Amino acid sequence: MRVSDLVSGLILAVLAIVFFALTLSFPPFPGQKYGPSLFPRILASLTLLCSVLLIIRAMRNRKSGEPLVSVADWASDPRQITSFALILGAILLYIFTSEKIGFIPIAFAILLTLFLWFRARPMVALPVAIIATWTIHYFFGTLMRVPLPRGILNNIL
Repeated sequence: MRVSDLVSGLILAVLAIVFFALTLSFPPFPGQKYGPSLFPRILASLTLLCSVLLIIRAMRNRKSGEPLVSVADWASDPRQITSFALILGAILLYIFTSEKIGFIPIAFAILLTLFLWFRARPMVALPVAIIATWTIHYFFGTLMRVPLPRGILNNIL
């Protein structure tokens, strides 16, 4: 599916405004000029700016009679549709199972499955999935201190 930049820009603008509005309820830090809402507001403002530029560019370049939404050529290829569905399914699988299973096993399984689906050789896919899982876990869990779900590895980690 091909969506016009005009439609994409409008959707992004609405999301940026909603995101900015949600930050208005963030509590301030006592004794500081800025709080937890600063960076989300900056991101929302930059997203809104980019979406306005996208809308302006789309309106300048739009040809009359051009559809706002059209079906792309890849949408007729069953393998590409399956690839798209597999990625969406992997995201949903992580969302719904990561708390119970844990980040490390589910991320490894998803990465390995996607690598193999996209025709990486198994001798390459396996070590890359291991290294990528460890790197992502180290970066977010250790360096950024994001509490990643431990799941079945709760007693080990």
